[in-house]
Amino acid sequence: MSTPEPAPSDPVRGLVGFTAVLRHAGLAITTDRVAAFLTAVDTLGPDRRHVYRAGLHTLCSDPDDLPRYDRAFAEWFDPDPSPSRTRRAGRTPPRQSTLPSAEPAGEADTGEPESRTRATATATEILRHRDLAELSVAERAHLRSLLALLRPAPPTRPSRRRAPARRGGADPRRTLRAALRTDGELCAPLYRDRSRRPRKVVLLVDVSGSMEPYADALLRFAHVVVRRAPSSTEVFTLGTRLTRVTRELRLRDPEHALSAAGHAIPDWSGGTRLGEVLAAFVDRWGRRGAARRAVVVVFSDGWERGDTALLGTQLDRLRRLAHRLVWVNPHVGKTGYAPVQGGIVAALPYLDDLLAGHSLATLEELLEVVARA
Repeated sequence: MSTPEPAPSDPVRGLVGFTAVLRHAGLAITTDRVAAFLTAVDTLGPDRRHVYRAGLHTLCSDPDDLPRYDRAFAEWFDPDPSPSRTRRAGRTPPRQSTLPSAEPAGEADTGEPESRTRATATATEILRHRDLAELSVAERAHLRSLLALLRPAPPTRPSRRRAPARRGGADPRRTLRAALRTDGELCAPLYRDRSRRPRKVVLLVDVSGSMEPYADALLRFAHVVVRRAPSSTEVFTLGTRLTRVTRELRLRDPEHALSAAGHAIPDWSGGTRLGEVLAAFVDRWGRRGAARRAVVVVFSDGWERGDTALLGTQLDRLRRLAHRLVWVNPHVGKTGYAPVQGGIVAALPYLDDLLAGHSLATLEELLEVVARA
């Protein structure tokens, strides 16, 4: 009669539960990595710092895993864990904030469940809807990690080339070749259709003084889009002059990319001459192919110091070249906003979409609009 194997100790069970939380957070946790993690912890010791480094080197396989790993580690290995942490590993529960009941001052709490209202709202969900210009330093750091987790879907367009497909036009060559393999008998016709290729995306980011509270977040957003489709995305900054920053934003590390872009932009937080700058873009880049059949997105609040008639003329030219023209104004999402700025009034007749861009949630909506284009 064989003796049963001993149950795993509580520390081992806690480490395995931590890996289950990481798997649920989206990390590619395999059995081999779990075994390597346990071996590393056994070698280094159960100290919190050693456990963190052991998991960092054995459980993370991509730079995008780092912010999720840090959040899961901080929540799982909290010095004062709640009793629910000892249950089976599963979805990490949202943090709860207790709101006091609306009772007169001095009235004793009855202890009943109805005496308190529990509002469950994660800090991440709240941050998604916060205005980018009103964030604190800590919230801006959290926002950067959330921007790094975005996965834009690049828009596509039909290509002139045709590829095998389940439906479409008949493909005589493939059909005859298939018949040769069956002694000349046609079993089923084969089809072909036009393939898809990426559609170009052009981001024009206003970095003037009125857009300074949003410029850093918008350039980080542009970096995410460029890194997702580097060959079909172009980024320019608008101010008193036009600056191409596509090459700088192709750097993998966002901090290095933003630093390089900052050194390349000579008119950061300066004035705004949208009409003249858009004319330079259309003449030098747009007509030469950058804006042809592309999705062009302009990030600006519409404050124009130059001639608004010139701005309307250049947007008309740009609209004739582009597949879709989108204007993102951070003030659109604010209560009581009305499009009365001279630049916005001149631009409205030529826009396909006027969107808000003051929060992470509105930037995610912008990605959906671009993907559907």
